[in-house]
Amino acid sequence: MQRKRVAVLFSIVLLASPALGQDEVRSMSFFVTSVGMGNGADLGGLAGADKHCQKLATAAGAGDRRWRAYLSTEEPDKRGVFARHRIGQGPWYNAHGVLIAANLTDLHLYNKTITLETALDENGNRIKGRYADRNEHDILTGTQADGTAYFPDDQDHTCNNWSSSDAGSAQVGHHDRHGGGNTSWNSAHPSRGCSQAALRRTGGNGYFYCFAAD
Repeated sequence: MQRKRVAVLFSIVLLASPALGQDEVRSMSFFVTSVGMGNGADLGGLAGADKHCQKLATAAGAGDRRWRAYLSTEEPDKRGVFARHRIGQGPWYNAHGVLIAANLTDLHLYNKTITLETALDENGNRIKGRYADRNEHDILTGTQADGTAYFPDDQDHTCNNWSSSDAGSAQVGHHDRHGGGNTSWNSAHPSRGCSQAALRRTGGNGYFYCFAAD
């Protein structure tokens, strides 16, 4: 009887314990940059933005992942790089282990999980939203709602492919799902310009999304 009781207790402990490798599976693979690069939307192109993601992730103890900025680009006679093609296949979790999206379809078609409470920076802190003392909910993306680049037109959507801190404009999303009736996390409206001051005037601070692509 004693042996049977021990076996039952052992089984209960196994069932109550987290699965092997759960910490690794749920490690951070998504964040909003806690700081911009300080030069408006001039991020040094995609390479500079990726480097910034990697730097912040490394400082937060997650530098062993391959980090990519969620940004699209534009080309004169064709569509540029798609943000959705840069970030791997998922799943993605925030710094608190909360699931952001299971895959690309979940992220772009069904996503309801990127909110003020879940779109955290690399240290697990909230980014200021519309009702904070200073709104910083405009997140640089340069992308359409499905994560694809814009078709060539007369408007700049990427601040000259993330190299301008002056002329141009950038499409931004609202990480808190508030503002102007547009609740899109990745494609809410264009900025008023590309300088740091212009980004701040529309409720941003030069932040962007980072995803682990591996």
